[in-house]
Amino acid sequence: MATTAKKESKPNAGFMKPVTPSAVLANVIGPEPMPRTEVTKKIWEYIKKHDLQDPANRRMINADQKLEAVFDGKKQVSMFEMTKLVSNHLK
Repeated sequence: MATTAKKESKPNAGFMKPVTPSAVLANVIGPEPMPRTEVTKKIWEYIKKHDLQDPANRRMINADQKLEAVFDGKKQVSMFEMTKLVSNHLK
């Protein structure tokens, strides 16, 4: 069973590897390298803090000035599109 535990921990290694946000994304989540899971968590904290979820359709995010720069100038994106756009700002 010990070998099974090792196999299960390997897929998570990619998510836990620190990534560096671009300058644009750093304006939202901060400049320090962090795992992708933490990046997502911080973006959601920002969205909730600034009440940026569309009240009519909670799956849509309304961008403020900082997020609009991250979202390639789009005023509104879906949660799924947001993940793709954010990954373009990670190294």
